[in-house]
Amino acid sequence: MPEATSTYVPPKWRTEPRFPDGPAPDPAGSHHERRIRSFQPRRSRVTTGQGEALKRLWGTWGLDIDGHDVIDLKKMFDGLPVVLEIGFGMGEATAQMAAADPGTGILAADVHTPGQGNLLALAERGGMTNIRVANGDAIILLREMLPPDSLAGLRVYFPDPWPKARHHKRRLIQPEFLALAATRMAPGAILHCATDWEPYAEQMLEVLTAQPEFENTQADGGYAPRPDFRPLTRFEGQGLDKGHVVHDLLFRRTGNAQN
Repeated sequence: MPEATSTYVPPKWRTEPRFPDGPAPDPAGSHHERRIRSFQPRRSRVTTGQGEALKRLWGTWGLDIDGHDVIDLKKMFDGLPVVLEIGFGMGEATAQMAAADPGTGILAADVHTPGQGNLLALAERGGMTNIRVANGDAIILLREMLPPDSLAGLRVYFPDPWPKARHHKRRLIQPEFLALAATRMAPGAILHCATDWEPYAEQMLEVLTAQPEFENTQADGGYAPRPDFRPLTRFEGQGLDKGHVVHDLLFRRTGNAQN
């Protein structure tokens, strides 16, 4: 995609230094692109506890997605296999998975500042050193900051469904995204998606099935049962209370990706 011209002026929310030693307002500002984004930054209140966690822990466990340097995941996670989670909300499920599987590193990426602070606080409280919090655009993280075949897995739980037809182009799970993600996933790595929006689940299944870099782990080619390692989140519970049906998709990365 073409780079933005030098006349681009970022919105005020991208330049306000809310936490001078914490996550940057717009870490990849110099990499601004004219492309459709799958996320909408939210400006909600950061609690005192979340703010203190950001100030205290960001320098140790935080990462700004600025697009400048390739990350050494082995060094960052002391040699653990690493799973990338894109969009973790307030981080409760991420913390539970990290606590249940200390032998796996979780690189959790989101743009929601309160959630970043909350996850850092949960990690500190639980003594979980296998979590790192990434701030910014996951596309830039995948494309410019992760080495080929470096991920042991990729998790995308309850991404924004963008339900209006004119917004479907904003959905994250698209052929272009999957082709990029495959180059950063090791052969055999699992891509795990979950959604409670039926039309989005159908689209996910369609585009994943058509993607040669992935194969369905289900013999019948359909959805997977919710695996025990994915916690039932508060958000998911609210959806179930409304009668929503949650679909999990587990696809394995084949050896066909072109790095």
